[in-house]
Amino acid sequence: MPAPRPPQHLPEMSRAGADAAHPVLAVDENGHVRAGAVPAERPLTLYVDRREIVTLMTVGTQPELLALGYLRNQGLVDELDDILAVQVDWEVEAAAVTTRRGIGDWEAQLGRRTVTTGCGQGTVFGSLMEKIEHTRLEAPLLPVAALHELAEAMRVRDTLYKHTGSIHGCALARGGEVLCFYEDVGRHNAVDAIAGWMWLNGVDGADTLFYTTGRLTSEMVMKVARMGVPVLTSRSGTTQMGLDIARRTGVTLVGRLRGRHFLVYHGAERIAFAPVP
Repeated sequence: MPAPRPPQHLPEMSRAGADAAHPVLAVDENGHVRAGAVPAERPLTLYVDRREIVTLMTVGTQPELLALGYLRNQGLVDELDDILAVQVDWEVEAAAVTTRRGIGDWEAQLGRRTVTTGCGQGTVFGSLMEKIEHTRLEAPLLPVAALHELAEAMRVRDTLYKHTGSIHGCALARGGEVLCFYEDVGRHNAVDAIAGWMWLNGVDGADTLFYTTGRLTSEMVMKVARMGVPVLTSRSGTTQMGLDIARRTGVTLVGRLRGRHFLVYHGAERIAFAPVP
């Protein structure tokens, strides 16, 4: 996928971020009542030019970025300049996207859907694989220290997960520096929100790497390839189809990333391993 062009016109956007956590009382193993919190989960129905596309279950802290990233990663809108506005209204639980020219051939774009694995059940339109069929990403040589630094940065980060559990996090990094971090009830939402952030800020993914707390499934690899990010890492593992798509698109796949330990499932020749003492 070509690098995103800086947009000429930014869309008009609401700022409808909602609270990420909901206070609760729970009873512990000793029968004592404890105050705590759980992550919020809200339905958000995405409309494009008044046509219903999908309903996403989300924490709701960055709904505008989620809507933008979903449209980008699904290949439904190719240029940010084509979007006039993104307006979120939680009273009707909807995100309304208005485009300049509309989306051509709706039936072909939306006709085939695959409900993917994972929290919240992601949806991938059948044409997405066709859109990345000829994608071949070339990752620069990655120092192994960058993976160690990223793992440490994520370990010490103050996250919603540490306060509530039951949530996934994703990060875009350059070396060990985290550029963008987002948490949601489904990892597919978190990656879409980061895609929206990249799109809105004109960030090219060619020299970045992506981190997720969830599994490296086919959907995650396809979305990262669509974003032009050549390295995908996770503290979890991969699936057979995720690995297959990584091989076809050139995505370097690193799993079980914890501390200084990891497994490279694909692209080991692009990792500059430190000499063994």
